[in-house]
Amino acid sequence: MQQPTTPAEINQQALELHKKYIGKLATTAQMGKLHKALLPLVYTPGVAEVCRAIADKPELAYTHTLKGRTVAVISDGSAVLGLGNIGPLAGLPVMEGKSLLLKEFGGVDSFPLVINTQIPEEIITFVKQVSPTFAGINLEDIKAPGCFQVEEALQDIGIPVFHDDQHGTAIVVKAALLNAAKVVGKPFNTLNVIIVGAGAAGLSVARMLLGLECLGKTCTLLPKVVRVHDVIVVDRIGALVSGRDKQNMYKQSLADSSNKRMLSGSLIAVSLGADVIIGVSGPGAIASEIIQNMAKNPIVFALANPTPEIDPYLAKQAGAAVVATGRSNMPNQINNVLAFPGIFRAVIQGKLPRITQQMKQAAAAALANCVKNPTATNIIPTPFYPGLADIVAKAVLGASNQ
Repeated sequence: MQQPTTPAEINQQALELHKKYIGKLATTAQMGKLHKALLPLVYTPGVAEVCRAIADKPELAYTHTLKGRTVAVISDGSAVLGLGNIGPLAGLPVMEGKSLLLKEFGGVDSFPLVINTQIPEEIITFVKQVSPTFAGINLEDIKAPGCFQVEEALQDIGIPVFHDDQHGTAIVVKAALLNAAKVVGKPFNTLNVIIVGAGAAGLSVARMLLGLECLGKTCTLLPKVVRVHDVIVVDRIGALVSGRDKQNMYKQSLADSSNKRMLSGSLIAVSLGADVIIGVSGPGAIASEIIQNMAKNPIVFALANPTPEIDPYLAKQAGAAVVATGRSNMPNQINNVLAFPGIFRAVIQGKLPRITQQMKQAAAAALANCVKNPTATNIIPTPFYPGLADIVAKAVLGASNQ
């Protein structure tokens, strides 16, 4: 198969590949081909002894079953890529892909589970019911604000529950911004940031950049975290600001801890003089005029996929000093795959009960440190950076001991 060079070629080859292999995953036996001598060991009667051992000591499930090395990738299909609410069945190819990336980049086994409900309480119940099988849960492509409710309700089930669209994005964005600030010669703690989009990714990126730990209606500042000066998040109505109407409790809690100058109004109004603009919304959301009115040497992260909020060429024409996107065919790709394989590698290695905000901050710092001399076109490592998953896992495990 030739390397595709156009969007049409990528689309056609993707369809052909998925049809050829009937998806991307398969089940294989750990001990090789099954033969007569193995049968009584892997199934009856020998497997009964393993069952009895686990019934006596439940922790043996981590060493005697796939629970010790496997996570679930769970989605309701309500916010798939840039395609929106296309449902669980249409979202299954993405979940298969996520599992493939976990294996290839992190050495972590996983299984995609798409479910026929978009009711948060039902998703919560489902995750609790399947949790005995897995060492961790990767929630994927679940729309806001339900995704916040689901994740918060599952933090004490004994295994980590991690919504990658929120935290994977936030980790990589912070890592890239730490290095982009060095390129433009601005201290990180002086940056004024605008975030376009107040969904799962937008709110989580804001929390990460401000060093906030948020739960429901309350946000608190984490100690010993490098943070930007301020963040203003903009949704379809305008800037999130304390007391504004039509803000769910997650938007309101962030508004109470950000937007220090209490600015309100449109994107173009609140972005005047900003140092950074981060798009996690959709095509066309960032106009050249906005970049022209930002501070000197503005940083632009246009992360909508497959079409960024502004074309990188137009962003540079408008004066952007550093531009990043979510696309693999452009410099500075900000992609969750830089974070989640290493995070779940740490989950497996450390048998972690949860993933804390401190662990996420540590993962971001580790990613940033992979680029020793950042430039305008090199602020973040690629997914093929040697040992990347181990670097992230080591940082996460280190933070788990703090």
